[in-house]
Amino acid sequence: MRSSQQKKCNGRAAYPGLFITFEGPEGSGKTTQCQHLAEWLQTKGQSVLITREPGGTPLAEAIRTLLLGHQPSSINQPEPREIITPACEAALVLAARAQHVSCTIIPALQKGRIVLCDRFFDSTLAYQGFGRGLNRKSLTQFNDFVTGGLTPTLTFLLDLPVKEGLQRRKASSHQNRMDQESLAFHERVRRGFSALARQDPRRWRTLDARQPPEPLAEEIINYIRPFIFKSLPGQTARATGGGL
Repeated sequence: MRSSQQKKCNGRAAYPGLFITFEGPEGSGKTTQCQHLAEWLQTKGQSVLITREPGGTPLAEAIRTLLLGHQPSSINQPEPREIITPACEAALVLAARAQHVSCTIIPALQKGRIVLCDRFFDSTLAYQGFGRGLNRKSLTQFNDFVTGGLTPTLTFLLDLPVKEGLQRRKASSHQNRMDQESLAFHERVRRGFSALARQDPRRWRTLDARQPPEPLAEEIINYIRPFIFKSLPGQTARATGGGL
């Protein structure tokens, strides 16, 4: 039998905190903008939690390492390793999210904190749905199962051309398995994000990530300023069972 905490976490209730996510293709600068926004919110006296996906708990971070660090082969291991299948990839992401939501995100929202998350379910739809070609309705159903239908209050899409984003990633020391995917794959992912934003314009705010970090951060702050101070306290993060 599940504990009362688990039942509460997986319910369809609303929470007093705010759940804000950052989405976008590779190299779009999500992590930087999460940090900028968190610092600004903290100067305004808000309690903020920065987290990421896959990850956000020790177990979920271990899954992240497996998921993003796995390579089909290496110089020291010439025999090909088994390739992570699209379905396995999606299952790993969702397993990490189940732990992340129950152990990190919902407890913070219950305390009235502002949660800033670098990727969430929209990335699953963009990468595993649009990118890998998995059934998006099925992905939504499984996501609702592991999250109780938790939906971000607001999502920022940091959009930029795929080639520019991948060039940024090449200059970074934090490349992972996804960076090795084909240009066509990343183009599908970018189109997926744009399609998702069009489907739910009230939740999404699309921004031009080609601009330097500072003016982009200012644009985010200017957008969120009235939203934050009109919403807190009293605004709730949504937990609904609806899909796309």
